[in-house]
Amino acid sequence: MELLGKPIDATEIDARLRDLARRHARAGNAAIDLLNLVGGQAEGLLDRLPVSVRMRLGEVTENALHRAMDMAHRSRDVVGDQPGWMARAMTTAMGAAGGMGGLPTALAELPVTTTVLLRAIQDVAVEHGFDPAEPSVRFEAIEVFGAAGPLAGDDGADLGFIGTRVTVTGAALNSLIARVAPRLATVLGQKLAAQTVPILGAAAGAATNYAYTSYYQQMAHVHFGLRRLAIDAGHDHDDMVEALRLAVEKLPLKRG
Repeated sequence: MELLGKPIDATEIDARLRDLARRHARAGNAAIDLLNLVGGQAEGLLDRLPVSVRMRLGEVTENALHRAMDMAHRSRDVVGDQPGWMARAMTTAMGAAGGMGGLPTALAELPVTTTVLLRAIQDVAVEHGFDPAEPSVRFEAIEVFGAAGPLAGDDGADLGFIGTRVTVTGAALNSLIARVAPRLATVLGQKLAAQTVPILGAAAGAATNYAYTSYYQQMAHVHFGLRRLAIDAGHDHDDMVEALRLAVEKLPLKRG
């Protein structure tokens, strides 16, 4: 992306940074209702999964990410850019279906939901003027999955999902997926556990997918919004990341 026209002034930069910081703070709001629905704390959700499933989560997640990369990109040739609400509606319905049959159906639904989430992240990139057909943008869409997760209560200390630019190669992409997968595995493990709650499986599945889709869409806005801001301001991206970190820290502790 090339800078077009005169860089924006400091007032607009500060305003857009505050907006991105508020998006970051709001990202996990939907998860509060989810935890109230399933009961308990996020830390205890993973303990509800069988040990055999917990041990395979990393492998399953890494495979899902590789498949999602290909399927999300191919879907753009069939279905054009979609409004954010449509992705939330789709994943909510899939989560309900996945939760109806307990763990087996939730596991089967997981890679499909991962693909829809990645596609939703790519759609946000388009909103900010980036082309998801570009390898670097597809790479950055995966980086968004490196965010802490909707149940983590991230306070801005970890903005590592906003990465620095790298030369995009097959090896670099595989390395990124290998780095993101363990964190995403924990996040998806919490999702699976919520979907196995007795009686509430379908409702929990729907609520989980809604919360997760909302979260990653917000984080995609933070990621690509900051990329756009750095371009419009004519500033170094790493400097803008630090500016966002400070803006997040200045917000009140309460989300919202």
